[in-house]
Amino acid sequence: MEFTLFFLRWIHFLAGITWIGILYYFNFVQTPFFAETDAAVRIGAIQKLVPRALWWFRWGAMFTFLAGISIYLLRMGEMGGGLFYSSPYGVTITVGGLMGILMFLNVWLVIWPAQQIVIASTNQVASGGQALPAAAGSARRAALASRTNTVFSIPMLFYMGAASHYPAMVGQSGSRALFWIIVLIVIAAVEVNALVGTQGPTKQPLDSVKGSLWFGFLLAGILFLLTMGLT
Repeated sequence: MEFTLFFLRWIHFLAGITWIGILYYFNFVQTPFFAETDAAVRIGAIQKLVPRALWWFRWGAMFTFLAGISIYLLRMGEMGGGLFYSSPYGVTITVGGLMGILMFLNVWLVIWPAQQIVIASTNQVASGGQALPAAAGSARRAALASRTNTVFSIPMLFYMGAASHYPAMVGQSGSRALFWIIVLIVIAAVEVNALVGTQGPTKQPLDSVKGSLWFGFLLAGILFLLTMGLT
């Protein structure tokens, strides 16, 4: 069991670094570059660079998820469900895992399908055709989901680290049921913001790197305060 957990953590770390590293590349480097460069360079990059990056991105997410959920189930089986969910480890790893699962689903069910449309449209334009009508909307949807994953990544990584290294974060007062209700509402609201609509004041923080980072640290702070008050 010890070797199995270590091996899964190793895979989880390797795949997770690949996934989150490329996520940050997309948001911190590629998107600002595309906004500043000319159309010919952007088209060439979308044809030749983006598909390669997306391959590592989505499969990094897949192996991170598979290794992570395996660790989660093994630890829950080892500790027993009652002890697991009442322990600081169980609380923190579950909060982090919820955000990680949403990030994984965003990659495979939102970002990747939307980017396929964008790439197909770009290839069509490069061949002398017209852009696909759905391309602009798909690009915006992918951008919102990607920036939301950036927001989630900040508290997610905090909670993943806290699971083994900061058990004192889980407080000793308050309502456990209320904690989970509020946490689920807060996390769901952030996700719904990425999936419903494309414009509006709640989307504005996602339109810049700075806004997304502040949003992520704010979310981490809110969840941290909630966890400190957990019974």
